[in-house]
Amino acid sequence: MIHISNSKGRDATVNTKSVTISHRLRWIDEKEHSAETKKVLKSTLDKDIDVLVEKAGGLDSVAEMLVNDDPEIDMELYGSFLKNASRAYIGSHRNIVHRIIQWEILKNPDGTERERRPRKIEMQNVVGELPIKWTGKMIKKEKVYNRFVFSGKMQLTHINGLTYDFLYAMAKELEEKDSLMPIGVGPKSNQPLVFRRGGTPYRGFLEGRTNGDKYALILHLSNLELKIPEQMIEKGEKS
Repeated sequence: MIHISNSKGRDATVNTKSVTISHRLRWIDEKEHSAETKKVLKSTLDKDIDVLVEKAGGLDSVAEMLVNDDPEIDMELYGSFLKNASRAYIGSHRNIVHRIIQWEILKNPDGTERERRPRKIEMQNVVGELPIKWTGKMIKKEKVYNRFVFSGKMQLTHINGLTYDFLYAMAKELEEKDSLMPIGVGPKSNQPLVFRRGGTPYRGFLEGRTNGDKYALILHLSNLELKIPEQMIEKGEKS
């Protein structure tokens, strides 16, 4: 649930749900038998080449071990199916690392690295005491579509009759003006939306649609803006 306010300063608690289209798929093999994806254990750290070199005392000795035996294979484990596996980070000494520093790498249009910095863990700011405010700023749909890349969307839904009237009025106004409204948090509603701790900050754009007494209020999420390359700006070209 999130808090949202309208143009009249009223705020309400509403539901959100992901907008997804589910497909029922059934995979079959060449014999038309049911098939599914499985994770298979390929190797373990104690059989890694660096470990074998360390045990044998040199790479030449490892070659002899491979000829005489199978030290790189665990017959009991290899090929077994994995279930409920979780990602783990391994250090240079092949031990599990419990505290890590994640880095953000910013790149230039040609792929070269421009800046490297520790990743900032954003705190959740959507579910809180302060509501997401109705900014009142309208942007025509075609301008938003040609400027931002949408990576997800959420639908705002009512939880009772009062919030139905509240959200329906929002959707109706946005539809009549054929526009999207930027949505953010903070005193000026210009800060990005963070739905969970450490999650991706998003810019929000609210779209409204109605059909009789039905409505759809969709929050489009974007973390990527389309920009004209500097070379084109220098030449005075337009995208």
